[in-house]
Amino acid sequence: MSINLGDNFPSGILMIKDSEGVKEIETEKYFKSKKIVLFALPGAFTPTCSAKHLPGYIKHHEEIIKKGVSKIACMSVNDPHVMQAWGELNRVTGKIDMLSDTDCSVSMSLGLDMNFGRVMGHRSRRFAMIIEDNIILKLFLDEIGAFEVSSAENILKNL
Repeated sequence: MSINLGDNFPSGILMIKDSEGVKEIETEKYFKSKKIVLFALPGAFTPTCSAKHLPGYIKHHEEIIKKGVSKIACMSVNDPHVMQAWGELNRVTGKIDMLSDTDCSVSMSLGLDMNFGRVMGHRSRRFAMIIEDNIILKLFLDEIGAFEVSSAENILKNL
């Protein structure tokens, strides 16, 4: 892992699709002057991500925001069209920003990427972060194949 607590979130470009189309988001601007919970997962529409990871953040959205969080964001190495569709299907529009790390460059700059093989390819590992004013305050990195510490419930305990 190349990122440490207290480091700035690395510079990079994420993408998001909204009603106006696909937009680029500069990480430095996105995380500046805000407290954000970012959770990342291997892929939209995949079993654990769809059945457990995203639903936890939907369920606990209000509780997390009440703890002084400005935004909750979900990042995955999927294209912005897929992320928008997954967000719409799960009714997160206006609650959770569905960020696309299309080329895995942000995940790689964090050192939180891996090759998941022929089916999924190069993706982000499963993790969650608390970022305040572009500084990584806390990191919760799940072991490969696990879903434990990056959950919304664990984030709530650590806010």
